[in-house]
Amino acid sequence: MLTPAARREKIKAVIRVSSGNFLEMYDFFVFGYYASAIGRTFFPSTDEFASLMQSLMTFALAFLMRPVGAIVLGAYVDRYGRRRGLLLTLALMSVGTASVALVPGYATIGYFAPLLLVLGRLIQGFSAGVELGGVSVYLSEIATPGNKGFYVAWQSGSQQIAVIFVALVGALLSARFSPEQMAEWGWRIPMLIGCMIIPLIFLLRRSLQETEAFAARSHHPSLGEIFASMTANWRIVVIGMLLVTMTTVSFYFITAYTPTYGRTVLKLSDADSLLVTLCVGISNLFWLPVAGAVSDRVGRRPLLYACTSLALVTAYPALWWLVQAPSFERMLAVELWLSFLYGCYNGAMVVYLTEIMPVAVRTVGFSLAYSLATAIFGGNTPAIAQALFHETGNRAMAGLWLSFAAGCGLLATWLAGRRAANTAPEVAVTR
Repeated sequence: MLTPAARREKIKAVIRVSSGNFLEMYDFFVFGYYASAIGRTFFPSTDEFASLMQSLMTFALAFLMRPVGAIVLGAYVDRYGRRRGLLLTLALMSVGTASVALVPGYATIGYFAPLLLVLGRLIQGFSAGVELGGVSVYLSEIATPGNKGFYVAWQSGSQQIAVIFVALVGALLSARFSPEQMAEWGWRIPMLIGCMIIPLIFLLRRSLQETEAFAARSHHPSLGEIFASMTANWRIVVIGMLLVTMTTVSFYFITAYTPTYGRTVLKLSDADSLLVTLCVGISNLFWLPVAGAVSDRVGRRPLLYACTSLALVTAYPALWWLVQAPSFERMLAVELWLSFLYGCYNGAMVVYLTEIMPVAVRTVGFSLAYSLATAIFGGNTPAIAQALFHETGNRAMAGLWLSFAAGCGLLATWLAGRRAANTAPEVAVTR
């Protein structure tokens, strides 16, 4: 039983380590929310769809750097420590954030504008490759016995705070400035706010202590040993990637893509789309720690099976119902249902992923699995969803993409269960 002082220190540690994850997600969400305006600024075209798609593909391009960052930075974290690795990722993230916020548009510097934008996004993607894994592993190693799911859920919880914050900023800006002003220069304001947050988060992370679990190990693997272990454990990385696919596709659909979906596909107002996004962030923030705590009691896999099965059979019908008569109320209802499925699944999945990875390469294994899923599936979700609508004319087609992701998660849960007999679980609740 923790003393009040020890409990306060645990809470402070959770806030310190999650703060950088907040910034990373904040920057990604701002880009997704203002994809249309960014497209017109950096990829001007007479074809609005072409401009938007180039912006969305730039959004997706950053995710291709995540696996590289996962391997390089993940190996660094497993070799030299959680604290040092998290400070390094924050520094890289800051460079990417500033470059995206401050690069002039195409009208000012021509082709250098999209080139510099892409470079900034690649740096962000590289740092993000290990951010989620580093934070998740740190939280799992400082968690009190029997509460690992609840602790690790706050990695995703910090992302939801970023969603809420971005939605609030977007709503305030939309009320203050005209759509023309937001499209021309107003979208940069949230980016600049992210730059202003950086010094505060750096101060918070500097005070992090190394985890006792890492410090207690007598041997920290060399980079060669880490890479050899990853090669030997490629099957668990693939299973982990499939597990994360359900999370990352549904997450980017209900957060980063929602404003674009509401505005360009459903023809709802920006205010309605941002309000739905705000409600989704609040819903996610509620369900993630609840599901993490439930998984500590009943096990991880029961929740994973239930959520993937429900998503598999309901995603398309839910979107079909929405597009028959698009409205704020219907969009809110559908997105909250998807939020419930995402929150309950991810609350159990993230901690499960830390538990099935080999201890010595936990950060790089987690990060690589997560980054591959995000690079191949999740980061492309806005572009894929928009392209499916454009090519078929069916506004509910994104539901099939969500169902595919749920099928990946269901298969991975079954495969992980089959491997459980040959993998010594850290805690009984991995059943």
